[in-house]
Amino acid sequence: MKTLRIFSFAAILMAIANFSFAQTKTETIPVSGNCGMCKTNIEKAAKKAGAEKADWNVDEKTLTVSYNSSSTNAAKIQQAVAAAGYDTPDFKTTEAAYKKLHACCQYERTADSKASCCSSGKCEMKDGKCADMSKCKDECCKSGTCTKKS
Repeated sequence: MKTLRIFSFAAILMAIANFSFAQTKTETIPVSGNCGMCKTNIEKAAKKAGAEKADWNVDEKTLTVSYNSSSTNAAKIQQAVAAAGYDTPDFKTTEAAYKKLHACCQYERTADSKASCCSSGKCEMKDGKCADMSKCKDECCKSGTCTKKS
């Protein structure tokens, strides 16, 4: 009986500690897209990456996400959105993922989508990844994915 009370008290303390350290963040991220179908796909990808709430504004081309910072972050969410076929400031989708989008969802890609990854200009992107890691001298690429901020 005493053990049960101690366990219950400890569980309550842990729950309070987790609640106080878990921080909900809200961010707005530019995301390319065109239509209501894009909205569904983008929001679904963001939620799959851990966003508690996701709302893509069709007119403004922005994704507003709320997430628990202890379980995900904006980079993971952007990476998931890019994997679904949509460019974000930090992650460009692969050509293959872009071509899988429905015709109405194939937005006009900017020249930046195919730009050099690193500030050195030597590292080039291919299918959303650094083409040759040996040319990425300024650590802009991690695991073959460009981490350069726009």
